[in-house]
Amino acid sequence: MTRGERVLVTGIGAMTPLGDDAAALWAGLLDGRSGVRSLTEEWAEDLPVHVAAALPTDPASLLPRTEARKLDRGEQMALLTAREAWRDAGAPQVEPERLAVVLGTGTGGVLTTLGQDDIFERAGARRLSPFAVPMLMPNGPAAWVSMDLGAKGGARTVVSACASGAEALALGQDLIRSGRVDVVVAGGVEACLHPFTLAAFAQMKALSTRSEDPEAVSRPFDVGRSGFVMGEGAGMMVLEREEFARARSVRGYGALAGGSVGSSADHITASDTEGQVRAIELALRDAGLAPADIGVVHAHATSTESGDLAEADAVARAIGDHAAVTATKSMTGHMLGASGTVGAMVALLALRHGTLPAVRNLDEPDPRVKLDLVRGEPRTGRWTAALANSFGFGGHNVSLVLTG
Repeated sequence: MTRGERVLVTGIGAMTPLGDDAAALWAGLLDGRSGVRSLTEEWAEDLPVHVAAALPTDPASLLPRTEARKLDRGEQMALLTAREAWRDAGAPQVEPERLAVVLGTGTGGVLTTLGQDDIFERAGARRLSPFAVPMLMPNGPAAWVSMDLGAKGGARTVVSACASGAEALALGQDLIRSGRVDVVVAGGVEACLHPFTLAAFAQMKALSTRSEDPEAVSRPFDVGRSGFVMGEGAGMMVLEREEFARARSVRGYGALAGGSVGSSADHITASDTEGQVRAIELALRDAGLAPADIGVVHAHATSTESGDLAEADAVARAIGDHAAVTATKSMTGHMLGASGTVGAMVALLALRHGTLPAVRNLDEPDPRVKLDLVRGEPRTGRWTAALANSFGFGGHNVSLVLTG
């Protein structure tokens, strides 16, 4: 096993504000639809934020009741998307010890934690759910998926804020390259739409407080951006050692060709251009590619001024301004720990189909952004390699390189 051996992506699964599976995600992005809506629930009345990007379908409704009731919302999403990706990959026949799971999350089972705390304060200790602990623990999604698939090669959890889903893919790639396993189910999940989390992010001035036109609020790289829109969702990929996939006559969607995981060690929330440049350059080196090879970039681009500008500068410095750039958080909102996996998925699908979704709401691009931003309609082309960036609070910088 050499580090140069390719790691193929043979299956994908997703639940996002644009739909219940990966096909709905892709169709929604190409159509330029928005998954952002007004929060009309009573609990949102006194919040400073009145929009969010929620799933269109309750994941609990897609599972047997006896199964759903013992799972946190994020765990429900993880099981559903992992099963979709596993089916899409053709349910590989792999020894349990050669199959691993790596999932990322930013907040873990925060809905369970906050909900059970409410019950504890209101009704006392004896009213808590006996499933509370396995529902709230951050490793719950990885554990449940590993049991569902019989994966005994490890059930690992990555918690690196908004970079979690991308870092999970990078770790899955490393596990395969090291020779420890043949197949990894990797991805990210986030279920955190709650008045506490919305209020907390709003208090730090990260979220947009606009609400007059929900679908127009998330606007990466636009001069009118005012903060990000919080979303929920999950993305999952089946990664396979190339020889293992070829032995079962599977070509997959393409390859996870390179990745890098770095830390800025500078500021707990601020973006760091230097760290991002380093992440991109190391990912390219890992993939054995030059900057000119990258034809597509899926930007982290959350729709904050400081974040968008730092990343635009980093991309321009690391690879130049020739690549077509998209930012799909303009449609899905920011799904925190799930966003990195979904972004990599979008980049891979763009290579496969020769089509890159446009950035929604990009009415007046910020003149300080010196990149080829895709506006209006999807861009078509023949590209062989893509870059997907994910950056998170805490100085987490993850870049992935995907090839067709």
